[in-house]
Amino acid sequence: MIETITQLARLRAAVAAWKREGLRVGFVPTMGNLHAGHHSLVALARSRADRVVASVFVNPTQFGPGEDYSRYPRTPEADAAGLQAAGCDVLWLPDLTTMYPFGPAAAARIHVPGLSQVLEGAHRPGHFDGVCTVVARLFQQVQPDVAAFGRKDYQQLLVVRRLVADLAFPIELLAGEILREDDGLAMSSRNQYLSPDERATAPELHRVLLRMRTMTQDGAPRAQVEAEAQTGLHAAGFVPDYAVLRTPELQEPADGQPGPRVALIAARLGKTRLIDNLEFALAD
Repeated sequence: MIETITQLARLRAAVAAWKREGLRVGFVPTMGNLHAGHHSLVALARSRADRVVASVFVNPTQFGPGEDYSRYPRTPEADAAGLQAAGCDVLWLPDLTTMYPFGPAAAARIHVPGLSQVLEGAHRPGHFDGVCTVVARLFQQVQPDVAAFGRKDYQQLLVVRRLVADLAFPIELLAGEILREDDGLAMSSRNQYLSPDERATAPELHRVLLRMRTMTQDGAPRAQVEAEAQTGLHAAGFVPDYAVLRTPELQEPADGQPGPRVALIAARLGKTRLIDNLEFALAD
């Protein structure tokens, strides 16, 4: 039976007891409204740990002005039931004061330069500062040996990897694969914001990514691939923030240079902002 913990002292006592037994602790940080993608991260953490903690906290410091913090779906009872079915041991459910004792506005913040300032960081200034700030606090609270993050938030995964390396957190990071609906749409808590018509259009995001991969592997220049992706998104009814090809570390690759690639898209469909990515290789 999953245990829901809301007090930091109780959480630390539970984790300390596990560690006295020599058990490895896995951790899955979330903002709730959980779906199968989150549950797969619990299974991934469990594969490298003896006990798993999942947190649910809608973090205000990673939302910008006019973003959806106030309406972000909060479903703690359903989250607890789903986590129990997924094999999670503890649901860590801190309140705002526990996470930010002096309030979000007065919180000490963490900034990862470079990676935090491109793509998502450029379109959502301060977003990754908020992510790093809350992730560092959660790491301090849970003290995990292993933490699992999803590849759908590709840039976030890179930023957290840099955070862990730079601050020497003794944590093994695991990257979970993107889970998709049958029509290719990446699973996301924000998908429920879509109207029926928008939901029917949303899988075009993944189809554009597949076309970007095909064009790149067929030898098309990066500028052409990115331009046609933008055109395709606009034609489908999206308002794209970006549709780009990058190296795994988000550098701009030279045309024809062999090696791994990642295509990344962020686009609005109606009032909903969706992100997705596709990793692939460019052979000699």
